[in-house]
Amino acid sequence: MKTPAEVRRVLRALGVQHPNADTELRYRNPFELLVATILSAQTTDARVNEVTPALFERYPDAAALASADEDDLQAAVKPTGFFRQKARALLGMSRGLVAQHGGQVPPSMDALVGLPGVGRKTANVVLGHALGVPGLPVDRHVLRVANRIGLAAGDDPNAVEQQLCRLFPREKWTLVSDTLILHGRRICKPRPLCEGCAVRRDCDYFQRQ
Repeated sequence: MKTPAEVRRVLRALGVQHPNADTELRYRNPFELLVATILSAQTTDARVNEVTPALFERYPDAAALASADEDDLQAAVKPTGFFRQKARALLGMSRGLVAQHGGQVPPSMDALVGLPGVGRKTANVVLGHALGVPGLPVDRHVLRVANRIGLAAGDDPNAVEQQLCRLFPREKWTLVSDTLILHGRRICKPRPLCEGCAVRRDCDYFQRQ
């Protein structure tokens, strides 16, 4: 595993390569980000951003979404794929918000993952970006990049989240995740573009090539 100095160097280099890293989902409040993050599973943020403006106009809050007709909701989110599962998740989540939290998104991991359709990754996205609570979402990009560089080991998102949280200060968690996600999308793809990578000299994967 990396030394503290190597970890700092990796984060600094990735920060230069991907400045001002942030979620690419568009949202105006925690509820909208929660909905958008649920929709982002197995699709691109760009596709979600195409769907959500009309969706939020029709269902602007948890109460409105909780009362949505399931067939209508499926049609609205169909372009994001897996629309039946996503519609069910959105209905369950919004009904849980109304019943348990007065329609407001709670600033707590335990409360968020207690909602139908909300896992740790989704909860961490909402906590870190919309609620000011440090979180380190681990998606397929974070898993791939962290393992290749040598920041973490394993394919279990919860275990990798814990490893990364131990490496970086709490206030950096959300930025670390955003930076690794962008690096995975732009450079460290399944077929990596190593020649364009800012952390080649510290990357275990590159050194093994």
